[in-house]
Amino acid sequence: MPLVAVRKTQLSIETILHERGPAAATPLRVGTALAVVANPYAGRYEPDLLPFMQALRELGRNLSRQLADALGGAANVQAYGKGAIVGEDGELEHGAVWHEAGGWAMREVLGERKAIVPAAKTIGHAGTRLMIPLGHTQAAFVRSHFGVAEMTLWDAPRRDEILFGLAMATGGRVHARLGGLAARDVQGHDGLR
Repeated sequence: MPLVAVRKTQLSIETILHERGPAAATPLRVGTALAVVANPYAGRYEPDLLPFMQALRELGRNLSRQLADALGGAANVQAYGKGAIVGEDGELEHGAVWHEAGGWAMREVLGERKAIVPAAKTIGHAGTRLMIPLGHTQAAFVRSHFGVAEMTLWDAPRRDEILFGLAMATGGRVHARLGGLAARDVQGHDGLR
């Protein structure tokens, strides 16, 4: 059996027209790309997780490409995040392999994005919901782009699986009005401002 055995994937796009205020001139689109993967270390301790992390890079690239394309291309993506839900026979560290495999893959596909990719991970059962934090792709201090994307599948993760997810958005919150660094003022040199 290969180190990365995918059972299923899901691509989902949410379109937000308003948040009880006026309709947005351009609707916000928030997407997730998910993959259910067999956990090769379920039920046992494995001291070296690096081969699994490295093997997941191609999955990260594929999900990143699919999601960026679904949102109209990399140039449209302004916010991103990643998440993992580890089935009950795994450990949290099995989800942490996605930090590099998913995060760097998104940066590679989107092209020279500077800001850290926000992340969430948990242990859960089939149907567990995880809110993936979103942040601006070039500057962490852009408050308007702090948001979330939900990842869930009704039948995953099973006890011996991991549900890996990537999230991207075409902008910030529809009615963001709390000040801070504006997206139009981002310098993008250090991933902060």
